[in-house]
Amino acid sequence: MINIIVITHGEFGAYLIEAAEGIVGVQAEGLKNISISPRMTLERVKETVGRAIEEMRSGDGLVFLLDMPGGTPMNVVLPLAKDIDKCAVICGVNINMMTSAFSYRTTLDFDRLTAKIIEDGRKAICEVKSLLLKK
Repeated sequence: MINIIVITHGEFGAYLIEAAEGIVGVQAEGLKNISISPRMTLERVKETVGRAIEEMRSGDGLVFLLDMPGGTPMNVVLPLAKDIDKCAVICGVNINMMTSAFSYRTTLDFDRLTAKIIEDGRKAICEVKSLLLKK
């Protein structure tokens, strides 16, 4: 199974996980959330992420779902992830990405899952009111 580590500022990731599990079901294994707090030192963040990587490494693959490009989660993960085979670092996580990751991580291979997560995340970003105006 492809494992997932969610790393976000504050409790954003925890709430996304809770909502996604409410839609597609509880993820009993292969999922870890790390909430970054301004009260955490950078060294503590690095240690926490390093431990999570050791715990969640999988021959099937490891996907990081992060909140934003350029933030602390990304800056901490990239140096650690560069030497991990079958590892993706995906920024801009939203609920479509999370439900997609949960739904397909046991059935798709690593490359197809990574592409699906990104594709479904992009599909979720849209302006929908204009649909009402179409005739």
